[in-house]
Amino acid sequence: MITKSAKLNLELRGEKVFLRPPVAVDYEEFAALMRKSCCFYRYLVTPFKGRKQFAEYVRRSPNKDTFRFLICRNSDGVIVGSIGLFHIVRRALQSGIVGYMVGVPFARQGFATEALRLVLRFAFKTLKLHRVEASIQPHNAASIALVKRAGFTHEGYSRRFVKIAGKWRDHERWAILAEDWSKQRR
Repeated sequence: MITKSAKLNLELRGEKVFLRPPVAVDYEEFAALMRKSCCFYRYLVTPFKGRKQFAEYVRRSPNKDTFRFLICRNSDGVIVGSIGLFHIVRRALQSGIVGYMVGVPFARQGFATEALRLVLRFAFKTLKLHRVEASIQPHNAASIALVKRAGFTHEGYSRRFVKIAGKWRDHERWAILAEDWSKQRR
């Protein structure tokens, strides 16, 4: 289990990237990345609304049911995207949902792949979750390829599942179980 003091220093390290919780001083760099990426992600993620939204993002990271991280490049610490594990439910479910984005200037460089691997390790080894889910719009081929590489299984289709940019959008439902993740690592 994560203690309060451990939460403050929570950092996950990989070969290309490290993940860390956002802090208020990250606003300018994160906002610039979102501005560069807004057209590409227009219908895939909720539009970035600025300082107030970012302050809420920082305030809620991390807590008992949400762990949000900035994806930072190891070589220089530049923020390349974000990833989060949220809607964590304990008791009989022991599950959470993962969501992620990598800014357009950093796409297709393996940063999301490594960030997802780090978050899955955190989810299954540290938090001891049983299941992690991802909901992806059917036309988002890059995201579907990412979860397939990570070992997720397609489980279904949810019509008009999430409201993004003012419109209810369909999503494919993907999931990985702790035992699937363990087998894949061997």
